[in-house]
Amino acid sequence: MPLDLFERFAFDGTRTPKVLVALATCDHVTEAVVVSTCNRTEVYLVAERFHAAYQEVRDVLAELAHVAPEDFADHLYVHYDDEAVRHLFRVVAGLDSDVLGDTEVLSQVRGAWTTAVDEGTVGPSLNLLFRHAVETGKRARTETGIASGTASVSHAAVEMAAERLGTVAGRTVLVIGAGTIGRSMATALKGAGAERVLVANRTAERAAALAADIDGEVVPLSQLDSALAECDVLLTSTGATSVIIDHAELESALARRDSDPLLVVDVAVPRDVDPSVGELPGVTLLDIDDLRTFAQAGIEGRRREMSAVEGIVLDEADRYRADVSARAAAPLVAALHARAEDLRQAEVARFAGRLGGLDDRQKAAVEGLTRALLAKVLHEPTVRLKATAGTPAGERMAESLRDLYGLSE
Repeated sequence: MPLDLFERFAFDGTRTPKVLVALATCDHVTEAVVVSTCNRTEVYLVAERFHAAYQEVRDVLAELAHVAPEDFADHLYVHYDDEAVRHLFRVVAGLDSDVLGDTEVLSQVRGAWTTAVDEGTVGPSLNLLFRHAVETGKRARTETGIASGTASVSHAAVEMAAERLGTVAGRTVLVIGAGTIGRSMATALKGAGAERVLVANRTAERAAALAADIDGEVVPLSQLDSALAECDVLLTSTGATSVIIDHAELESALARRDSDPLLVVDVAVPRDVDPSVGELPGVTLLDIDDLRTFAQAGIEGRRREMSAVEGIVLDEADRYRADVSARAAAPLVAALHARAEDLRQAEVARFAGRLGGLDDRQKAAVEGLTRALLAKVLHEPTVRLKATAGTPAGERMAESLRDLYGLSE
């Protein structure tokens, strides 16, 4: 999807709750999580009817992004059931990121899940799915080298800037944005030897906290023009919904720079910097599309880890399916055990008169014997119910047990 269209669908922390509330009002959507990162906006949902839910989600996105459905229909993709599970697990493992092995996507997915929990749009199905997804992401990074080297958007942005300049050592760099990516960029810049790191953020307290952590300097947003006039590099990644540095503002700052060139790296989606800035003399503007190209050149080492990560994804998908099956069978298993226990207790009560002469130790032995016998009888059907849950054979077995024992879940 072209960047100028995709950025219309980028939902930051303030917009995501609005999307979730809109999805919650849909007739055919029962649970929903929205994952929005620098290269994706995805809706994970539990749907009553597939096609009806698809149209509802498409219309919600169209309304909130102010884009006609036909203008983005060709860029939509859909996964469902097992394919959707594998897709999410590949995303959180860093296999579907602009930077292979991206270390930031795990926290982004976890944050999306948390937001949906806070908004009350997730239930047992998506909670289970995202719990397994987070575990998959952790395994991918601890058991393989997929996250070695440059494995995040923030570090790739700094390395891309260093490549363009030769080095960032000794440079003055302005970082706008003190969120996860902004903080990572500022930290990487300090580690790369930047002489001064200036930090600007909408919330002054967050800018101050980041500046203190990296021995940087806080720049109030009201003084951005002065910072732009003295910095060598500008890196920006905020959650703003519109540009925060326009053509006129940067042109004014350039007039005070003595013709010194300025490198601008804007990895925000939507973009923080007016694209026309790249036309100004002395300005080099790089955005998320440039970062994708840059990242592709440095992934060969991590690419060798892909097969191992794919194996983890498949293993975790199997484990997730087994968990789902076990949970699906749980109500019937519980009903079967409850019915059997009722029968056991009724039989013990029926023979109470004959057992009246037993002492407490003997009565306990009878109780233990009948419970143990019941457990052995129920063991095999319980194991089979769980193993075949969600399959035609499992449903036939479940229906037979319901009929035989008059069970209701």
